[in-house]
Amino acid sequence: MAQSNYSFLSKFKRHVSSSMVLIFFTVLALICANLPVVKDWYFGLWQNEVMFSVGNFNLFSHNGHAMNLGAVINDFLMAIFFLSVGLEIKREIRVGELSTKEKALLPIIGACGGMLVPVLLFALVCPGDAAMQRGLAIPMATDIAFSLGVLAVFKTRVPVGLKVFLAALAVADDLGGIIVIALFYSSDINMMFMLLSALCVATMVAGNIMKVRSKAFYVIIGLILWYFMLNSGIHATIAGVIVAFCIPATLKKGTGVYLERIRQNINKFPVIEVDDLHNTVVLTNAEIHTLKSIESAADKMISPLQDLEDNLHFPINFIVIPLFAFANAGIDMSQMDMGSLFSGVGLAVMVGLVLGKFLGVLGFSWLAVRLKFVNLPAGTDWKSFASVCVVCGIGFTVSMFIADLSYAGLGAAGAALLSQAKLGVLCGSVISAVLGCVLLNKTLPKE
Repeated sequence: MAQSNYSFLSKFKRHVSSSMVLIFFTVLALICANLPVVKDWYFGLWQNEVMFSVGNFNLFSHNGHAMNLGAVINDFLMAIFFLSVGLEIKREIRVGELSTKEKALLPIIGACGGMLVPVLLFALVCPGDAAMQRGLAIPMATDIAFSLGVLAVFKTRVPVGLKVFLAALAVADDLGGIIVIALFYSSDINMMFMLLSALCVATMVAGNIMKVRSKAFYVIIGLILWYFMLNSGIHATIAGVIVAFCIPATLKKGTGVYLERIRQNINKFPVIEVDDLHNTVVLTNAEIHTLKSIESAADKMISPLQDLEDNLHFPINFIVIPLFAFANAGIDMSQMDMGSLFSGVGLAVMVGLVLGKFLGVLGFSWLAVRLKFVNLPAGTDWKSFASVCVVCGIGFTVSMFIADLSYAGLGAAGAALLSQAKLGVLCGSVISAVLGCVLLNKTLPKE
């Protein structure tokens, strides 16, 4: 149990630090989008074409046309983001907070309510307008970095069980968002590329069966899969999730084999006296070979899934997500009517995040507890639990991503709806964060 808590707290600190970087680039994007000196440069930057070519083949091409920088960020870099999300989901299902029914039930039930109620509220605010309702899924997501960042403000006042609940709920939310993207944001299916994509998946599954544990094998085939899915009509980011679920979470020979090899090799070294601990010894060739064998065994004790997830932490949290925020959070306020926050898509997204997430997560969780399916997290009462439910309304990253999928490519009308949706995401997330902080300060224990 102590080891599990340590692992969670380590992950918690990582998300908190990345949330600070995310805030910085979000604010920077808003400044660039509204500062006359750099506005044209900012919006023009994302229209530049990107080429990664070998002969006549360009990896960053869609239906024979080169992708611009904005599309590469949203389709390629976000596929890497969803690879990281998929790895986290798979690990949580196997050994983490979603690994048993007792651990997973409350966050999953809360996540279901937190996805369903915001969609219903969005539909009520924008009734009958087909174009607007393309954004039904925008307020479904909870941003794990921002939401855990809010809890970090209160440090040890927050029970670990409450932090675990929020993190697990955000992971379940991400899984729901992935399913929605796969089902509702695909069009013009190309069967040839679909068959080629299926062949890539079959190759990775065969690699699992044959106990291939090379990360390079899965990454290279995953890159090919991404290109095929990009041109198949299925949204390319789904390739990242598929690759994640194909990457092995087990070892080729089992942990005990490698532990025993390490023990045997360590025993080859002589016992060092206390007085000699700080002396420098020149190793023999045999001792160097033994150390390399220990290093190799230690590396093989880490599964490809855990190793890749750990390696992706820095580029995802400090490059991919900040770059996505910088490219997508820029809203030209001079073109915006602030009244749009009180009608249409802007209002629907804001209400969905602030009110829908709160009512959905709290309502479904309360019902599950009342029916004795689950219990509240340890050390938690309903007041502090309800305060965390408010924090669930911080949508940001995935909400912005789904907004772009919903309205990009619809011409001038779509661009206006996209700006309104982004404004709703920003305002809804800020309101949820501020209101959540106020309520948590009142409901959490003072020490």
